[in-house]
Amino acid sequence: MAEQIVIIGAGECGGRAAISIRERGFEGSITLIGRENLAPYERPPLSKDAILLPTEPKFIAEADRFASLAIDLRLGVSATSLDRRHRSVALSDGTSVFYDKLLLATGARPRGLPMVLAPSERVRTLRSHADAMAIRSCLGSGRHVAIIGGGFIGLELAASARKLGTSVSLIEGLPRILSRGVPLEIAEAVASRHQAEGVDIFCSARITKIEQTGDLVHVFLEDGPAIQADLLVVGIGSIPNTELAAEAGLVVDNGIAVDDHLQTSDPDIYAAGDCCSFPIDHYGGRRIRLESWRSAQEQGLLAAANMMGAKETSATVPWFWSDQYDFTLQVAGLAEGAVTTVRRDLSAEAFILFHLAGDGRLLAASGIGPGNAIARDIRLAEMLIAAGRHPDPAALAAPEIKLKQLLAA
Repeated sequence: MAEQIVIIGAGECGGRAAISIRERGFEGSITLIGRENLAPYERPPLSKDAILLPTEPKFIAEADRFASLAIDLRLGVSATSLDRRHRSVALSDGTSVFYDKLLLATGARPRGLPMVLAPSERVRTLRSHADAMAIRSCLGSGRHVAIIGGGFIGLELAASARKLGTSVSLIEGLPRILSRGVPLEIAEAVASRHQAEGVDIFCSARITKIEQTGDLVHVFLEDGPAIQADLLVVGIGSIPNTELAAEAGLVVDNGIAVDDHLQTSDPDIYAAGDCCSFPIDHYGGRRIRLESWRSAQEQGLLAAANMMGAKETSATVPWFWSDQYDFTLQVAGLAEGAVTTVRRDLSAEAFILFHLAGDGRLLAASGIGPGNAIARDIRLAEMLIAAGRHPDPAALAAPEIKLKQLLAA
């Protein structure tokens, strides 16, 4: 049994892993390394509640909770190098820590645009609580924010900004918003709602130049108006933090490559969360990387179990969600490879799309609606996907036929 466990990354994944390892009865030392000066906290609220109600982060556990579990929580410090031969990690404060088992939960960082100015008070990305507070300070009635990127983060931030009375211009380089993983019908419903709330959306937009003059940022489009804003937020996806692993000679493949136990190419080193790519059984062992709150949570617990010798594998189905204004968007599964899409209308404002493979197997489901209107059916669809079911398309389309009946069949 390992005597020293080190976790690099004190986010959702690393924080839950540390607590779970101790709660599983591990009596050795646990060291949790965090780049920020805050105890582990949840990131989904950063584009929503943290913008609307500036307050402390939603902590996974307070620092004293880690202390009570004899977890050595080191904040404001980062790992600079990994020596696999001597099983040591060098830290930015000049110290080193030694491990028997190591978990890399290094997360991801915002992707930048080459033409964008260096981050400043008027040019921001959103990844940390400090980022959210800085963005919030620039929002409000009479202010204008330009957001580059029509994905979940950009759209959630746009919704929050509008609730605060901020004018919003959203710029997307592709022909539509939510191009990755969200069907056209749902993307159109989201776009319509944002436009109804006053958001100006520019798709297929090519940015030719970005300038900052005084307190304003100017974004110039090739085929559109020059956008003048008090704040520019770049939200065009993220890059997994794999440098530490790559420099140590671990295999990297769209993230730190792990097996179905979250074990890297070094059997004593595990990786989990946004930084890793892993095979997924429900889709033929295809290797994927997920940037998802639930995935980070589940993988943190799975890594904890396997570092303790459990040899467990994940049977989870990918799941994403986004809250914007008063509606919720949810996606279960991966629709790539689907040849048939079936629509189920739950109400005038809520519907679900089911995506089936050529053999009729349910691959994914995606839906949108106010509040929790789609939550139950998406959860049941997730269970159908996990069970490898081939549901009757006509039954999927009929709202009077309960999905629970299809699951029980």
